[in-house]
Parts: sequence; C-alpha cells; structure tokens
Amino acid sequence: MGLILPLAVGVVIALWIVGAYNGLVTLKNRVVNAWKQIDVQLKRRHDLIPNLVNTVKGAMEFERSTLEAVITARNKAVSATGVRATAQAEGELSQALGRLFALTENYPDLKSNQNVLQLQEELTSTENKISFARQAYNDTATDYNTRQMVFPTNLVAGLAKASPAELWEIEDAAERAVPTVDLSMPKPPAA
Repeated sequence: MGLILPLAVGVVIALWIVGAYNGLVTLKNRVVNAWKQIDVQLKRRHDLIPNLVNTVKGAMEFERSTLEAVITARNKAVSATGVRATAQAEGELSQALGRLFALTENYPDLKSNQNVLQLQEELTSTENKISFARQAYNDTATDYNTRQMVFPTNLVAGLAKASPAELWEIEDAAERAVPTVDLSMPKPPAA
C-alpha cells in the first residue's frame, strides 16, 4: 500500500506532463496553420494586383507613379517574411491600393469597366478574408502564448520548445486613422 500511493502520484504527474506537452505542441501547430491561412489569402491578393494594374494601365497613363507605387508595394509585400515585416508591407500595399481605387473614380471609362469592377470586388472580398484570417491567427497565437505563461503549464513549455508567437499588429498610423466622413450636402448651383 505504501508503494502504490507514490506510484499513483507519479503516474498522474507523468500523464499531466504528457497532456501539457501535447497541448502546447497542438497550439503551436495551430499557430503555424493560422499563419498559412493568412499566407494563402495574401497570395491571392498579390496575384490579383498585377491584373488590376494591367487593366487600368492604359486608361491611367498620367497616373504612372500611382501604378508604380502599387507594384512596388506588392513586390515588397510578396518578399516580406515574419509577422511584423509582413504586416508592415501589407499595410503599405493597402494604402497604395486605396490611392489607386480613389484615382479610378476620376476615370469614367474605368468606373464602368466590368474587368476593373470585378477585380475590385475580388480584392475587396480577399481583403475581408485576410481580415478574418488575421483575427483567427491572433486568437490562436494569443491562446498559445497564454498557455505557455500560465502555471503549471509554463513548467513544461521549455520541453515543448514553446516560444511566444508574434501577433499581427497595425503599426502604420495611416492604417489606424479613422476615416473622415463628410455627409454634408453639396450646395446647389446658383440660378
């Protein structure tokens, strides 16, 4: 009887260590998977941009610097690695695309061009998917980071080679800025 109790405690502790270890490894893999989901959506976005630029290029000859800025931002985003660098590059790309979309409003031919409209719709849809994937990634990374820090799982974190996952953060002030909405009615022309 005297040997059974310490043996039972040892088995319970061993099972707990295995469970904590496996839990951390599972969360680590979920973080990797969540990042890959963002990567899939970003690739789709990156693939759509050259089509959009080529579609609007002829009509926007005088906006060459804007088109070049979009391609430069896209290329920087494609080559970015790591959460922080990718978030920053994608923020710059979003700004460049925003300027491009704003400029297309000045070109009636582009505003009615079905290819441009379809590409804008696909990019908007992709942006929504990217936002959802970022949120899912951050949620999973936060769960993983929390699990590593709480007692008693933190005792096993080193065995599982757990290290904090970087969160996707908005660093660019322009991306954080609240857009200005002007709902004032234009003045009617003088008669």
